[in-house]
Amino acid sequence: MESRQPRRLIRLLALGALLGAAVGLAAPRPARAAPAVAATVDEATIARHLSPSPDIDGLKRLGPGVMPVLASMYERADAQGRTHLAWVFYSLGMKSPDAKRVLMRDVHTGNSELRLQVQWALGRVSNDDDVVDVLLENMQGDSNPLFRDKAACALAHDQIFLTESQKARLFERLIAALADPKLQVRDIALKALQIHTGQTKGFEPNGTPASREASLRAWQAWLQEYRAGL
Repeated sequence: MESRQPRRLIRLLALGALLGAAVGLAAPRPARAAPAVAATVDEATIARHLSPSPDIDGLKRLGPGVMPVLASMYERADAQGRTHLAWVFYSLGMKSPDAKRVLMRDVHTGNSELRLQVQWALGRVSNDDDVVDVLLENMQGDSNPLFRDKAACALAHDQIFLTESQKARLFERLIAALADPKLQVRDIALKALQIHTGQTKGFEPNGTPASREASLRAWQAWLQEYRAGL
């Protein structure tokens, strides 16, 4: 699993200008109703915190009411605007069913920058099981090794709202991925487990089938103990 540094490929100085342009284009359209949003948290207020550069702390001070409004803006933005708004969702780290809903629509997009930002943002807006499931599916089944790797990064670093039982469910799926026929998948699944637990159980992704099987049994025994302690 590669470093998370590619996130820095999003140019933060350009981000505000692009978002400001997207907001300006969207402004004449009627804003969608956002349930349970305070009257002071409207699109114009949020736009002032996005341009000329994103003021993440300012958006956080506005509270969770920003999330449905940002989700509405995301729906109206082009791919570049959605990429940057996904970064905003990631940076805010607030639970939001609205943000999850719009991000999930792009979790299989062919636009690489948007896809990566969506994968990283999802676990920072939701702890629903289907978020973890779709990232695991991308980690194991995507045809692009980059998307597989970065889905594993998201599973390792960005599932910030998981409960202990949900973590056990994630660990079970990552342990199962150690038996994947693809070497890369075995490697990134192990790295995600190591980041979460600090352990490898001696698993070598490129080891012999017999050695991998022995380590896999050790992981499965560990998972039973982990669940017993919940």
